[in-house]
Amino acid sequence: MITASSFKFKMASEPAEFEQIYRLNYKTFVEEIPQHERNEENRLVDRFDSESTYIIGLDGDRVVGMIAVRGNRPFSLDQKLENLDAYFPEGRKICEVRLLAVEKAYRNGRVFLGLARQLIDYCLEYGYDMAIISGTLREKKLYRHLGFVPFGPLVGTKEAPFQPMYLTKEAFFAKEAMFRRLNALPAEEEQPEAPAETISFLPGPVAMDEKVRETFGEKPISHRSRQFVDDFQRVKRQLCELTRTNHVEIALGTGTLGNDIVAAQLSQLEGRGLIVTNGEFGERLLDHAARFGLAHETMKHEWGEPLAYEKIGERLKENPEIRWLWTVHCETSTGLLNDMESLKRLCRLHDVRLCLDCCSSIGIVPVDLSDVFLASSGSGKGMSSFAGLATVFYNHDVQPSTRIPRYLDLGYYASKQGVPFTHSSNLVYALKTALQRFEDGELFRKQAELAAWLRGELRDRGFVLFGSDENTSPGIVTIELPEETNSLAAGEALERAGYLLSYRSEYLLKRNWVQISLMGEHSKGQLLSLLAELQRFAR
Repeated sequence: MITASSFKFKMASEPAEFEQIYRLNYKTFVEEIPQHERNEENRLVDRFDSESTYIIGLDGDRVVGMIAVRGNRPFSLDQKLENLDAYFPEGRKICEVRLLAVEKAYRNGRVFLGLARQLIDYCLEYGYDMAIISGTLREKKLYRHLGFVPFGPLVGTKEAPFQPMYLTKEAFFAKEAMFRRLNALPAEEEQPEAPAETISFLPGPVAMDEKVRETFGEKPISHRSRQFVDDFQRVKRQLCELTRTNHVEIALGTGTLGNDIVAAQLSQLEGRGLIVTNGEFGERLLDHAARFGLAHETMKHEWGEPLAYEKIGERLKENPEIRWLWTVHCETSTGLLNDMESLKRLCRLHDVRLCLDCCSSIGIVPVDLSDVFLASSGSGKGMSSFAGLATVFYNHDVQPSTRIPRYLDLGYYASKQGVPFTHSSNLVYALKTALQRFEDGELFRKQAELAAWLRGELRDRGFVLFGSDENTSPGIVTIELPEETNSLAAGEALERAGYLLSYRSEYLLKRNWVQISLMGEHSKGQLLSLLAELQRFAR
């Protein structure tokens, strides 16, 4: 049985892929549909091959489906129908889709849907909002179910007639859920079938670039080798440049370990501290402090409530024995983004050391850790790599301390060039590859625009979102479901349909919330597909 998980969809790029495209082209449009003459090579190269982009579906290394797309005029239909544009809605940027072909054994709808999704992603990336095709008559009913609009007379030959059609992006996503229902599992199966590929909108593990996954799978090298030590230092420098900080140490662990390292450092300071919370992860800092016996005061806000900076300032002024302040930059539980610059100003004014949990903000928004005493993060979430590396940033000199457990001693890491213990070259090199995405100076702007677009689309569809656009992270969108819609049931239904959202955490279940995480690699096409599914299951 062919399973959806065995498929991969991409733009053709390898010589072996193109050779398989030409042979599938021949098999479909010569042997099956008599549109071209037979030849001894059993291969057919399209006349527009040099200016076409091929989207392919792979089962392993085998090409089992393809679509060719091109935006250059004249289209092939320009040569078959006079005044072609008269058939179309005005104001559209059009591409032509040709050579749709799927191996017979794979015509269960899954490969087609995967190709269509990849096509929509491609069209959105290059600004196309309508595609035209010459559809085979035997699939005319399916095309119409998917939102294609027939126009004009038939083209082709008597032996191989085709119906010209067009599809707008809005029509495709409005009809996509119906397409999956047309291809449901047999009646004896209780679960609906998943899409061609599972799409993750989780904060971890995040959707990551294929190059990151490939790097992680490479042969490991010794953490003591000169190559690893040199590359490790480069990664540290890149992290410091990204966050505008002076130093960073990298340990095998997660953001939780990073917060333990911060707590260990705070245990060496004189005076008391102030821990400020407005969500689940701020409250977890209280647990870190308790386990280290840190002398501290607590200032609790309601979940999702913006920090009361004026009151924080008053507390610091009234209690000069407070020497450090610890809080969360982005509160993952709600998506609230606390104002780092306001916190910095307060701490400078009152000569207090600022410590931040930045696990859900670094890599999502620009983060400037200058004037921050300690900050924790990790290699997953916004860094778009595998979880497993804890990072602690700082701007001062640190010394080893025998009063701190060795694995939590920040000064010990610093004294050993950051590698006092066994390290994972696979995790480090995966992070090194992931850091390349930040070379795009427009990355944060694009992330913010994508999140703003998604929040607007959700509201337009009647969903209630938690938090305001002004102080919410672009990495997390929290949906408050109505009482009649159970978040657990909705999340499980979405998961069965192939969309992974956050909903199982106790704090989310308690509030009947689901969260869409935009940490990692996502496209507008994927989100449009998710929106269609959300409307089906969560309303």
